[in-house]
Amino acid sequence: MIAVRDLRVSLGGVTVLDGVDLDVAAGEWVTVIGPNGAGKSTLLRALTGRTPYAGRVSLRGDDLGALRRRERARRVAMVAQSPAVPPGMTVREYVLLGRTPYVPPLGRESAADLAAADEEIRSLHLAAFADRPLTTLSGGERQRAFLARALAQRAPLLLLDEPTSALDIGHQQDVLDLVDRLRRDRGLTVLATMHDLSIAGGYADRMVLLAAGRVVAAGTPAEVLTERLLATHYRARVRVLPGEHGPLVVPVR
Repeated sequence: MIAVRDLRVSLGGVTVLDGVDLDVAAGEWVTVIGPNGAGKSTLLRALTGRTPYAGRVSLRGDDLGALRRRERARRVAMVAQSPAVPPGMTVREYVLLGRTPYVPPLGRESAADLAAADEEIRSLHLAAFADRPLTTLSGGERQRAFLARALAQRAPLLLLDEPTSALDIGHQQDVLDLVDRLRRDRGLTVLATMHDLSIAGGYADRMVLLAAGRVVAAGTPAEVLTERLLATHYRARVRVLPGEHGPLVVPVR
């Protein structure tokens, strides 16, 4: 689905990503972890074409940099860590923004666009909130609306930047279970960043550990979530225990 080679990003004269290589197969869920400032969010923004980069990013064999913006948006959808919430916009209006790549310039949404937005509203159990302002929703409801907008793009690659950072554990599970079900039902490919290591390891097929803008480990959750790696790159005292769906990372006082 996506191949990244020697990806380098500098922001304000500071190197944020330095020679990142990454492969994500179609239908796979890969989660990028790393300490604060490792470059995780910058990596996702570069893969949407929103952040200038050097190196090569290929989407199903096509060079990302050669694709027009509308075509990129048809292939890659992203839920940002803190999406902008337009004041007064209803949930339905917000989800419909996901159809923008399909609306002709100066044109209006078609019946197919309206149907696609309504389908995502129903599939994410947002019908009861469709005509409410987005700002009146709870954190979990709002996160589902953000996801619905991304899914309305009908892009095969879904990027999630800290999708559970503002949610309690119950809503975290709800959102991630939903993403996993949609991935399997629709054949989506998911590339996410996450801070909660135990939850990340329970959903990802593979994990990538970034530190100081470089990939320092990649593999299955069991291969990446080790006490040695976490002590080295997070400077954390932890115990890693076996869990039913992946390693459990337990802080130690």
